[in-house]
Amino acid sequence: MKHLLSVTDLDAAAATGLLDTADRLKQALLGREVRKLPTLRGRTVITMFYEDSTRTRVSFEIAGKWMSADTVNVSAKGSSVSKGESLRDTSLTLSAMGADCVIVRHPASGAAHRIAGWADRDRETTGTHTSVVNAGDGTHEHPTQALLDAATLRERLGGIAGRRIGIVGDVLHSRVARSNVFLLATLGAEVVLIAPPTLLPVGVAEWPCRVSSVLDAELPTLDAVMMLRVQAERMHGSFFPSAREYAIGFGLSADRAALLPEHAIVMHPGPMVRGMEIAPSVADAPSAAILGQVRNGVHVRMAVLYHLLAGATA
Repeated sequence: MKHLLSVTDLDAAAATGLLDTADRLKQALLGREVRKLPTLRGRTVITMFYEDSTRTRVSFEIAGKWMSADTVNVSAKGSSVSKGESLRDTSLTLSAMGADCVIVRHPASGAAHRIAGWADRDRETTGTHTSVVNAGDGTHEHPTQALLDAATLRERLGGIAGRRIGIVGDVLHSRVARSNVFLLATLGAEVVLIAPPTLLPVGVAEWPCRVSSVLDAELPTLDAVMMLRVQAERMHGSFFPSAREYAIGFGLSADRAALLPEHAIVMHPGPMVRGMEIAPSVADAPSAAILGQVRNGVHVRMAVLYHLLAGATA
């Protein structure tokens, strides 16, 4: 691996290798009073976030620090970006400073790919190499979120192949949904998208999944249901009548959760809008794997950094 930009860069063996590495790293840290591994000592990891984030940014920082890398956070606010510096100049500046890995979140789809292209060209001229990890680009992809979701499914269900996973809500604006559909299908799951027609993207019929608009009919056959955040900040128009109407049609209430099989789990990438997307009692129930997703996010991102920077192979 030179970069991790999209889940479509991973075949089943590569994805499984990352998940297995995450499991091994998780076990290696169990019982340690000081959660530190020397694996990436001397490496420099920079997070460059042009959008607000808690889970992704902090988990990448923790992942780097737990592997003894030097980690630096750069945000658009407070950097030269606020003075008008271009994305290209910022990324090349960080590379020139010795960044071994740049983790980027950007509101523009394709931004991480552009940065990786510049990094590859810089390698040709300077001999130095900077790996790029896509931590979410616009409405395109969020590969490490899909990997941590897959890790959570393996942990709670015992496996992914043959499982039926429902992804519910604002698919149109969700990079999480897109990455999960393609990764889970690669790993052998059956995926069904459940959303109002106004919140489905053009071309979804070509995705490796089934599409439904009736949540209640799908719940009894699901092994896991993944609720999505309604991304109001990306909406420039009326995609549904009101928050109340959305909750009635596509919110996971306690009554709806009761329709799930007993073994089924509930997931959400966060942050949650409680009462609209998911009932508080459902989010806090034993069947909810939401905090497990957060915990697994650190180990999965450790695995990604390991495969990129320690020369590991899947």
